[in-house]
Amino acid sequence: MRVLLIGANGYLGRFVAERLLADPAVQLTALGRGDDADVRFDLATGSPGALTRFLDAVHPGVVVNCAGATRGGARELTRHNTVAVATVCEALRRSGCGARLVQLGCGAEYGPSQPGSSTAEDAVPRPGGPYGVSKLAATELVLGSGLDAVVLRVFSPAGPGTPAGSPLGRLAEAMRRAMQSGDGELKLGGLGVQRDFVDVRDVARAVHAASLSAAQGVINIGSGRAVRLRDAAAVLARVAGYGGALHELDSPPNPLRSTIGHPRPDPDHAAPVSYPYPDGCGSWQQADVRTARDRLGWRPRINLEESLADIWMEAACRI
Repeated sequence: MRVLLIGANGYLGRFVAERLLADPAVQLTALGRGDDADVRFDLATGSPGALTRFLDAVHPGVVVNCAGATRGGARELTRHNTVAVATVCEALRRSGCGARLVQLGCGAEYGPSQPGSSTAEDAVPRPGGPYGVSKLAATELVLGSGLDAVVLRVFSPAGPGTPAGSPLGRLAEAMRRAMQSGDGELKLGGLGVQRDFVDVRDVARAVHAASLSAAQGVINIGSGRAVRLRDAAAVLARVAGYGGALHELDSPPNPLRSTIGHPRPDPDHAAPVSYPYPDGCGSWQQADVRTARDRLGWRPRINLEESLADIWMEAACRI
C-alpha cells in the first residue's frame, strides 16, 4: 500500500510516520515543507495543479494529512489549516489516483460542552476560537469533497514530543525549574479545566487503522475520560519525584497572562492569574469514542501516567 504522508515532521506526524513505517506492507512517501521531506511542497502556497501532478506520478492509495498550525492569528491559521486542506481535496479530485484521504481534525472543533457529558460525532460543532474554526472549516471541506475520506477528531494529545508551550509542556517545564532551583513550592494557575488526553502513539495507531478501513465521516479519537489539569499536575509531580507543595492560584481568568510556571509575583505587580485553556473549549471536554471502537477496532492503550512520564523525561533532559 502506497501512503503519502503530509506533515511527517509535526508533533503528530512523526509518530504516524513511525507507525506506518513499522508496517512492512506500507510504502511511505513524506511530503512537507522541510528539507528532510521526500518531496518539498507547501500546501498553504502551492497550487492544486502542482500537487495533482505529483499524485498522478506517485499514485498513492492513501493520503494522510497531519499538517497544520496550532498557533498564530486567524489569517495564518486559516491559511495552514483550511486553505491547505482545500488544496489537498482539489488535487485529489483532479487526480486519477483515487486515493483515500485520512484527515486529522481536532476536538476543538466542537467547542465548549456540558460538564459531565461525552461529546459524540453528531454533536453540533461550536468552536470557541479561531483555531477550532479553521479546523472545522477544513473538516467541512473534506466531508463535502465527495472523496473517500475520514476525519479523525483528535482530542488533547499528550506523550513524548509534547510542545513545551502546551499546557502539559508548561507544567513539566515549571516543575523542572522548581526542582533545579530547590523551590519547595510551585505556584500554578489555570488548573481547573478538564480535558480528554490521548497519547500520540495511540493517535498514530488510529491513523493506521483508519488508513486500512473503509470508514468515512468523522470519528473521535480520545481516551473517553476527562482529567482535571490539577490532577495531571499531581501525577506529573509523582513521576518527577517532586516533593514540594503544589499551590494552586484561584484568581479569575485573564487571557493576557499565563500562570503555569509563572515566577513569583513581585510587589510592584498584581499577582498572576489563571489563563484559560487555549483550545476555546471551556472548562470541560470528554470524547465519546464508541465510533472508533466500532468502526476502526481501536481503543486507547497508553494511560496518562505513562504519557506524563515521557513528557517529564524530555523536560528533565532539557538544559
